[in-house]
Amino acid sequence: MIIETVEDVARFETLREEWDELLRASSADCVFLTWEWLHTWWRHLAGGRKLHLILVRNEDGRLIALAPLARRPRQWKRLLPFPALEFLGVGSVGSDYLDIIIRRGEERRAQSALAGELAGSGLMVDFSQVASAGCRALDLMGELGGRGWRAHITPTDRCPYIDFSGDLPEQTWESYLSGLGSAHRYNLRRRAKNLEKQWRVDFERAATEEQRAAGIENVVRLHGLRWRSRGEPGVFGDPAVIAFHHEFSRLALARGWLRLYLLRLDDRIAVAWYGFHYNGVTSFYQTGFDPDFYKHSVGLVMMSRAIRCAIEEGASAYDFLRGDETYKSLWACRERELVRLELFPPSRRGAFCRQAMELRVSIKNGILRSRARPAAAASAVPE
Repeated sequence: MIIETVEDVARFETLREEWDELLRASSADCVFLTWEWLHTWWRHLAGGRKLHLILVRNEDGRLIALAPLARRPRQWKRLLPFPALEFLGVGSVGSDYLDIIIRRGEERRAQSALAGELAGSGLMVDFSQVASAGCRALDLMGELGGRGWRAHITPTDRCPYIDFSGDLPEQTWESYLSGLGSAHRYNLRRRAKNLEKQWRVDFERAATEEQRAAGIENVVRLHGLRWRSRGEPGVFGDPAVIAFHHEFSRLALARGWLRLYLLRLDDRIAVAWYGFHYNGVTSFYQTGFDPDFYKHSVGLVMMSRAIRCAIEEGASAYDFLRGDETYKSLWACRERELVRLELFPPSRRGAFCRQAMELRVSIKNGILRSRARPAAAASAVPE
């Protein structure tokens, strides 16, 4: 076995073909683990981290495993007193299903090699945005546990999704609709008809570079309109995040992964929908809509169009990604859980990191309880 640690960004840039070939040959294959997504994240959102990719090759030099990691500096304000290894793609950008990438059939020896490399580093490992079942990061946690490491698992998010392959054998829009609640189905049809009565309704998909650039700008603009009305910046408040999405969407368009839809009422853009279609799965990433059309349920109509497109191009699933917003339950009846894995080496540093983590959790829970008390008191006041 040959193990290589990549800390040079120029070397990272040369790995695209090997990286994506390995990903396709693994059980972790999703858009958020592609070289395109994670390299673009590194370029725009890495912050003060240092690159720390771990590559495992077999005796013939073939890449069989890859841990897409970075070294996070100590963060005293967050009670993180020591550096740690974490996944690329973490943070507010919304990379779900992060994981170790291992070629099928090579899991056992690759995990052992990676565990040995991580144990030798002596650093705490912090894996966030990980699926709670079926991921290689959990297997790696087990390997490290056998070497005396301690682990802490925290549930963080849920990802609702529609399973077309299991729930919709015929895979048609009408058969999917028939499985929805009658009230939701009626409301959807009524809202769609009302739009057509009042406006000329056009549904467009970005197919050119010009359409992509304009489409991303509309997603950012419309999303910002909605959130600024609440006094909040929304997910596109950071210019680096906007730059990330412009670059990644450009790559995704070239690869055929980009799904960027606009819903126009007459000549005015009412909704912009942004997502991806990768490895047979359509993922809904973000949307923005014009507040002037809010009462007409344009978001509902756009979601139905996007789901219908996913069905018509043979998607195996439509993933709403993280977030347990109520509207998602109207469309999806399944969900995946995301967790955070914190792994501590059997050393004084590891014990100190674990104590700091416990203190951080205690402080956070105390803050949440103190915020909840006024709300509870208010709810107890008779109307």
